[in-house]
Amino acid sequence: MNEPVPPPAAIEVVALTKRYGEGKPAVDSINLRIASGSYCCLLGPSGCGKSTTLRMIAGHESVTSGDVLLENRNITHRPAAERGTAMMFQSFALFPHLSALDNVAFSLKMKGVGKAERHEKAQNLLERVAMGHLAARKPGELSGGQQQRVALARALITQPRALLLDEPLSALDPFLRIQMRAELRRWQKELGLTFIHVTHSQEEAMALADTMVVMNHGVIEQMGSPHTIYNRPVNEFVARFMGGHNVIDTAQGKIGVRTDQMQVVPEGQSIAPEFSSKPAIVSDVEYQGTYVLLGLQDPSSARDASATAEASVMLSESAFAQHPFAVGERVQMAWSPEAAHPLSS
Repeated sequence: MNEPVPPPAAIEVVALTKRYGEGKPAVDSINLRIASGSYCCLLGPSGCGKSTTLRMIAGHESVTSGDVLLENRNITHRPAAERGTAMMFQSFALFPHLSALDNVAFSLKMKGVGKAERHEKAQNLLERVAMGHLAARKPGELSGGQQQRVALARALITQPRALLLDEPLSALDPFLRIQMRAELRRWQKELGLTFIHVTHSQEEAMALADTMVVMNHGVIEQMGSPHTIYNRPVNEFVARFMGGHNVIDTAQGKIGVRTDQMQVVPEGQSIAPEFSSKPAIVSDVEYQGTYVLLGLQDPSSARDASATAEASVMLSESAFAQHPFAVGERVQMAWSPEAAHPLSS
């Protein structure tokens, strides 16, 4: 029986490494294959190597060792302008003295394209991102979301095979961030381009990505669909970083259980025999609108007022109304065998 053929890779990195001096590598021999026409998010805490990886793909950072391939063409040592990629920066990096139209047309001007031709192409792209009516305005006369649309049009005018985005939403306010991520996703689908997007926001990555790549200390901890990574983190780091999981030590080893799949019952109340449980003390009660989040501590550490919650349980409003748990109350946290999955350290 023939093996299924994977989709062609737009970007592939092979044993990619970046060292600064003699210390631990910023990026440590990672291998990554990003399918053509997909939306990939590189995700992780500050200093994990995600932005360095993006800059090496873009050609804005030299490679210590390893290779970067674009559609099977080795671009490791090519200048950024000759790679077939385009970069969209967090700061947008628009020229403040140029109009939106001239900002978008700038790279074509540097290539010697005539004014009429480059302005026509720039205007077409501004129309595509709903900015055609503001083509004459300078960046200082535009909102953050409008500046981002101009930056996107400027990146697209070079007709890249892959668009690289370095935390493009972090400078925006929360409401605009949600609006713009929906637009980024729509543009990516309409254009059919490969997007590689660096972010530290788990919520942003899950909303946007076909593939998520979780990095830590210069290595890839896990890659896969948002559904897989959220529901089946492979280790303790991914479970804690993604949030929404409790990491529990049991006699059989470390397990992860989603907070919405945990149960909590008052001390002494019976639990289904197939369920596992641990004693706990309620350390925090937070009303979250559609649910109530209980913070739980091990009874042995509950006397320490500075200790943070060791586990969380998400209860529906109706479940909390049936028993309004209070801080200091002794309880049992419980979970079914199906809700738990093993974690490596």
